[in-house]
Amino acid sequence: MRKSERLSEILDQVGRQGTVDVAALAAALGVSGATIRRDLQALSRNQLLVRTHGGAVSNETGDEKPTRVKAAMRQLEKRGIGRAAAALVEDGAVVGMTGGTTALELSRALAQRRGITVVTNAINIASELVGHAGIRLVLIGGIARSTYELVGPAAEAMLAKYHLDIAFIGVDGLTPEEGCTTYDEMEAQTDLAFLRRARRSVVIADSSKIGRVTFARISLLSGVTDIITDRGAQPDQLDALRRTGVRVTTV
Repeated sequence: MRKSERLSEILDQVGRQGTVDVAALAAALGVSGATIRRDLQALSRNQLLVRTHGGAVSNETGDEKPTRVKAAMRQLEKRGIGRAAAALVEDGAVVGMTGGTTALELSRALAQRRGITVVTNAINIASELVGHAGIRLVLIGGIARSTYELVGPAAEAMLAKYHLDIAFIGVDGLTPEEGCTTYDEMEAQTDLAFLRRARRSVVIADSSKIGRVTFARISLLSGVTDIITDRGAQPDQLDALRRTGVRVTTV
């Protein structure tokens, strides 16, 4: 296991359990305790967790993980999802894209394409794409969130002026019954505006989001055409999503 994969797995465990210890991590990941201690120290220096005697604890103060933590988790899965999503984008398409660490991987997969227009409300995605000759970039304005997304009525009013061939949204929760959910109600409304302006609407979410319901509903699955996730999702959960009529792709 490469160091980046190991760090991602440590963060996943901290996120799930709230706390981890050196001995258990060393046994699970097949490395020495000294290696795990160095990994924990590196993650602590970057404020991704809090180092404790014999292990570490989460530094989260609420339900929503900080973006810097999300970015370090499930990197390989998100990269694969981003590439699969990019394969759906046709030449000359107008692409809507909300924020999120999986969407950031999508933007990187699109960066060298030509003749594409990207409409996004995410500052970090705009930063990733600005200056690429083949990409026409439109940044939607609004109220800035800690997720680097610009949301609210101003964003929705600007979106209403555009037609999108395809829109990609990230979510914090995804179930057949409740559809797509997120932590912030204003973000949910802006995400919904992206879906409503698009001919094809795609949810990009790693498997940790499936089966979860968070605070604010974005849309029922009737408002979504596709879901792209990774193979870590449980088969019965994927089958339940498919029964709603949405196309589900795993990578």
